[in-house]
This record gives sequence, C-alpha cells and structure tokens, in this order.
Amino acid sequence: QPTELQEELVGFLGSPQPEIRHLALEHLVGYSQGPQNSIFKPEGLKPIKNLKILVNDAAPRAKNALKILINLSSDPPILTSLATDTPFLETLLSQITNLSNPNADLVAMLLANLAKSDSIQSLITLTRPLPAKEVSASDNAMDQLLDLFVRGADKKLNGEACFDFLSYFFADVSRLGKGREYFVRRRGYDGVVPISKVIVFTECGSLVRRKGVASAIKNSCFDIPSHKTLLAEDGINMLPYILLPIMGPEEYPEDEMLEMPSEVQLLPPDKERESDKDIIVTHLETILLLTTTREAREYLRRVNVYCIVRE
Repeated sequence: QPTELQEELVGFLGSPQPEIRHLALEHLVGYSQGPQNSIFKPEGLKPIKNLKILVNDAAPRAKNALKILINLSSDPPILTSLATDTPFLETLLSQITNLSNPNADLVAMLLANLAKSDSIQSLITLTRPLPAKEVSASDNAMDQLLDLFVRGADKKLNGEACFDFLSYFFADVSRLGKGREYFVRRRGYDGVVPISKVIVFTECGSLVRRKGVASAIKNSCFDIPSHKTLLAEDGINMLPYILLPIMGPEEYPEDEMLEMPSEVQLLPPDKERESDKDIIVTHLETILLLTTTREAREYLRRVNVYCIVRE
C-alpha cells in the first residue's frame, strides 16, 4: 500500500512553488518503477496530468518528470492518456526539435515508448511549425523527427543528445500500415523516400540505433508492392545495407563474389560481423520478406545472396 508520505509527495507535483515541485519530483523518480507506482494512478490520473505540465518546467525538473513518465508509460491506461493527447505530443515535438534542450534524448525515449500505442500514428499526418532550419524544411512531424535523427546523430545538432532512441520510435511506427506507407513513399518536400535515410545506419556505432533501424527496415518490407523500388540499384538500393552487417571477413570464390552487389565485394580481412545476434536475425528476416515476389527472388538469386547467407 502507498504510504501517506508518498501520496502527499504525488500531491505536491501540482504545487505552485518550484522548490516544492523540485523536491517532490526528486523523491518520486524511484517510486515510478515496480508495484509502488500505483501512487501515480488514482482515479482520474491527476498525477499524470501534473507530470505532463511539468515536462515544460525548468530543465532539472522537466528531466525528472520525463523519467517518471518513461517508467509509467508501459502502463496501458497511462500510455493511452499520453499517446492520445495531441497538445502533449506537440509539447514533446517542440522540446525535441529545440536544439538547446538538454533533455532531448529523454523525450526521444518517451516517444519511443508512446509508439507502442497505435494512436501515435496521428503524428504521421500532423503538421506543426517549422523547426530550426538545421533540423528540417518540412512542417510534418514525422519528417522533422526523421531529419533530426539523421542530422543529429553523434550529437551533431544538440551537444546533449544523439537521438538514437528515435530508431525505436520508427521501428514501432513502421509496424502500422500507415507508418510503413510513410517510410516507402517519396516525400514532397525533399523528394526522398524516408527509408533511404534510415538504411545508412545499419553499421553505425550505436547499438540502439542499429537495432531500431534494422526493425524499421524489416517492417517497411512488409509493404510488398514497394520491393521493386527498395531493391532497384538505381533506386533505394537497400540490399547492400542489409548484407554488410551480416558479412564478416570470409573470402568467397571469385566467380561467386563478382556476381554480388559491388558494395559488398572485396571486403577487408578485418571486416567484423554485427555483434548482436538479434540484429542479424532481423536482417535475415528482412531478406526472407524480400523473397515474397518472384521478381525479387530472381534478383536475390542473381546477386548471390544465398552464398552470403550460407556463410
């Protein structure tokens, strides 16, 4: 049972005095995990409403409010209350696209959790104010997040954030039909197909990024009609990005190697295979999905994908 003190602390989240809110938040982070998190879930979810407001508080307080919401967002009623609240989503978007926000990576984590709710697909069509020009030239929420993910990698845009967790957000959005459609159709504002911005990270240094990107690629491949475009060498040319991570330093007989895509030929003897087994499985599942149509199967056969999978 929650103690009176805990219940009082939760009540202080709505205090008009910053130092009281500050103390309450500091003490409550620890209670937001495990069974004791029931203190945040009274009838009407008032603490959640307060936490949504506190995300806009001064950075140190906002940080703890975000941590608490990340922990609580696995709870179905709380997840729904967050993912269906458009003004709250707009708050998160304006925070993550603000390049001086020190909590941007926590916002990315929270968005990744919210993508477990199908309601998150509202972001696919949501238009909002243009962010800083370094971020994106689109007024669409998904475009902005994707451009932020690409351009902000390795803390290039925000010294406090690398946006890696957005890859988990994209992975979950792409499990929905509308999300898949977003990733495989050309966008008007820059003429680029979104999935082609994502595939370049299959061999990057961040495990989180590689993992999320691998899943987003796989989910996008459930859109069977787009396989032709995805595989076209003069199009998106996705195949080398899936093959490179699963390849190690093996040497292939010359006749086998010369048929392979040029990007995967003559790899150096110190070429390392992806270290995470789950990611390798995901890439193999993607290859399996790409064998759905006869045309794609014949292409995969022609470029000796079998020889690579065999190794």
